Amino acid sequence: MKKLSVEIVDKQILDLLSRETSMERGFRLLMNTYQERLYWQVRRMVFDHEDANDVLQNCLVKVYKSIGKFEKKSKLYTWLYRIATNEAITFLNKKKQKMTTSFDNEENNLANQLRADPYFDGDEIQVRLKEAIAKLPKKQQLVFNLRYFDEMSYASMSKLLDTSEGALKASFHHAVKKVEAYVKSMVEEI
Repeated sequence: MKKLSVEIVDKQILDLLSRETSMERGFRLLMNTYQERLYWQVRRMVFDHEDANDVLQNCLVKVYKSIGKFEKKSKLYTWLYRIATNEAITFLNKKKQKMTTSFDNEENNLANQLRADPYFDGDEIQVRLKEAIAKLPKKQQLVFNLRYFDEMSYASMSKLLDTSEGALKASFHHAVKKVEAYVKSMVEEI
């Protein structure tokens, strides 16, 4: 979508959602417009297709219940992205609390989950990349995913995450170094 068309679609979505008689149509338009982007953002964080679907479902329920509280201080996608990211982090924290296995088993579980996932069509290097990203601290994961996969500018990230561009650049730099080192060490083993 071009920038102008996104703004027009967002206005249309918000107009439809503001009236009770057209709320369902507005929510369908919101889902058609943003569901796939939100899915992939969540998926990059939680890795598993089923988990990503569950998190996205929770996100959309939360959006539906709170759309009336959207203050229009940011773009609609920014607001949706924050909800999706927070839902993914909440999911990961709950999952982490439930896990009683060691870190090594967690890495093996992630690799095995990715290989068994019918929606994942990557090779061994991509599995290792996902493992490397999973080892990063949460903020570095977010910044890495936004910059590497979404090719988001630091200015946009700064608005989205409410963090300075300098801090984001530093987080990305550290994340890239860690990912490179991990992938390189794994490739040497293969």
